[in-house]
Amino acid sequence: MDSITINGVKTYCFSSRKELIDFAFVEKKSLIAVNAEKILHATDQTRKLFNKSIGYSDGIGAVWALKKKGFKNAVKIPGCELWLDIIRTSFGKKTFYLVGAQQEVVERTVAKLRQDFPGINIVNYRNGFISSDAERRALLDDISVRKPDVIFIAMGSPKQEMLIEEMMQIHPAVYQGLGGSFDVYVGHVQRAPEWWVKNNLEWAYRLVKQPSRIKRQIHLVRFAWLLLINKI
Repeated sequence: MDSITINGVKTYCFSSRKELIDFAFVEKKSLIAVNAEKILHATDQTRKLFNKSIGYSDGIGAVWALKKKGFKNAVKIPGCELWLDIIRTSFGKKTFYLVGAQQEVVERTVAKLRQDFPGINIVNYRNGFISSDAERRALLDDISVRKPDVIFIAMGSPKQEMLIEEMMQIHPAVYQGLGGSFDVYVGHVQRAPEWWVKNNLEWAYRLVKQPSRIKRQIHLVRFAWLLLINKI
């Protein structure tokens, strides 16, 4: 599978979600959502974490970079949709484990998944607030015993990637870091309307709804400029 390195962050070029999902089940690695902010703010630690994994173009900035480097078929693959695509294509054959969000949110997520995907095998789940070494060890031990095929971690980056790395040392599986995707799935957080998403303007909608995000969104403009002048 072709890939490029952008500011030291390895990003694969996928022309479809199916191509990514098939590759993930063959490789049994962590799926990392790559966007402009992660690329610009990459450190030696995060690059090491990301580059052991399958980085995919979750943000439009990553798609721009891939296309500029010659991968004309690159597509945006939002992580908040990808995890449901993984379930949709494999829930009759694979087992799942969920970690993340508040207890109420993860419980609602599991209930909704069981309603939307009858027969789904969720072997266990827990919230994303791991407050002690004992809790962390108990989670790792449970993963080792239950051996799920797919593990979703919704804790934010790089916290979720660091936990995933620990898990991968004891159990090979498909892992995906999801940030706030459980909250979006159950309606606790509203995603941008379909028109904004389809036109790659989700970032703009977030900015309109929450102007305080300007400090974060300005990174996309900076990224686009650096890409244009071949500085990244």
